[in-house]
Amino acid sequence: MPIYEYKCSKCDEEFEALVFRTDEEVACPQCKGEDIKRLMSACGFKSSGSFTPSSGSTDCAGCSSTNCSTCH
Repeated sequence: MPIYEYKCSKCDEEFEALVFRTDEEVACPQCKGEDIKRLMSACGFKSSGSFTPSSGSTDCAGCSSTNCSTCH
């Protein structure tokens, strides 16, 4: 069950939602608007105390920094 990030087109609220099915309707918790866009998220995990991007590369894909320790 993935958690997706969304942005409401009506009020610009950014929020996360746990989605059980791909056809599940998601509404903005702020204004209840249904005109929302799913955002791209940078994801990763910590292993042995260091940040590891999910792509397996050593560069951080989630920001413009060349050193992940400055943003994570």
